[in-house]
Amino acid sequence: MDATSDADSAGLEKLDRSTCYTLLAGAPIGRIVFTEGALPAIQPVNFVLDGDDVIIRTGMDSKLAAATRSAVVAFEADQYDADTLAGWSVVLVGRAEAVTNDAERRRLAGLGLTPWAPGARPHYVRIRPEIVRGRRLPPQRAAD
Repeated sequence: MDATSDADSAGLEKLDRSTCYTLLAGAPIGRIVFTEGALPAIQPVNFVLDGDDVIIRTGMDSKLAAATRSAVVAFEADQYDADTLAGWSVVLVGRAEAVTNDAERRRLAGLGLTPWAPGARPHYVRIRPEIVRGRRLPPQRAAD
């Protein structure tokens, strides 16, 4: 990060939208934050990007499927390197929608999102981000 970079109050580099999506595209796992029983809940998920939208798969009767129907959720992915103390985090906030259109479900099936959790995961959830924020901490020391 150079002297002209945009930094937050903690000195972390603020990432533009394009950089956030580039980083997300390489992340294998993210976390969805939703409300369950009036309390915050976080669940790790694998995902795929469909344009600017995040697509996840879950079971039809799962708590996640029920909790995210037309709900405002957050989605976060990150990476950290303990050797260099470098890392980044991207957070998206938007509305989660169940994908119910059969043609759209078939199209999403072609994106290659294979659930990593056991069991059937035929339900697709689309997160349409309204807020995209990212921060990056550049390397602080050389790797040994």
